[in-house]
Amino acid sequence: MTAGKDLKDASRAIIMLHGRGGSPEDMLPLTEELGIDSFAVFLPRAERNTWYPYSFLVPPEQNQPWLDSALEMIAGLENELLSSGIASENIYFLGFSQGACLSLEYTARSAKRYGGVIAFSGGLIGDIIEREKYKGDFLQTPVFLGSSDPDPHIPAKRVKESGKLLASLNADTFMEIYPGMGHIISREEIDTVNRIFFSAYNF
Repeated sequence: MTAGKDLKDASRAIIMLHGRGGSPEDMLPLTEELGIDSFAVFLPRAERNTWYPYSFLVPPEQNQPWLDSALEMIAGLENELLSSGIASENIYFLGFSQGACLSLEYTARSAKRYGGVIAFSGGLIGDIIEREKYKGDFLQTPVFLGSSDPDPHIPAKRVKESGKLLASLNADTFMEIYPGMGHIISREEIDTVNRIFFSAYNF
């Protein structure tokens, strides 16, 4: 599913990834809340509404081949955007829950300058964070991690560990842990993301 500007008319693009049991349609209201009117918006759909079957905290091999398939799908979308003439520094990634985990995992495995990475309730994938899997240089790409403490699916400890690793890859990391927020995207998070990422674009 796509929204926003036609790709041929856009100079920026954002890939928005839904959570487990969700759909692209669930993410559409966010396109009205964020200052991305000038962006081409890509909202891919997971088969059976899940990107991978088990928790993001299990050993990665338990989520194969679904995890690799999801990461390859994102790579295909990025290549489509690059081929259309949109530079990587004008490509943004946003996800909620499972989609947030994928956004972080994909960009951290081959870090480079992106427009930004936004993770609502997510962390890097695996039973442990294997530092050797992550490489490259974010070149101060802004990255936002927002989550609740407690969260029934996303331990705050993993969010903090992920933020630390991303910073080690030279990401300009913004992290907010909200006491008792729950597994949602809050108004405060949306306002923060707009201020950090989109204040210059129709907002």
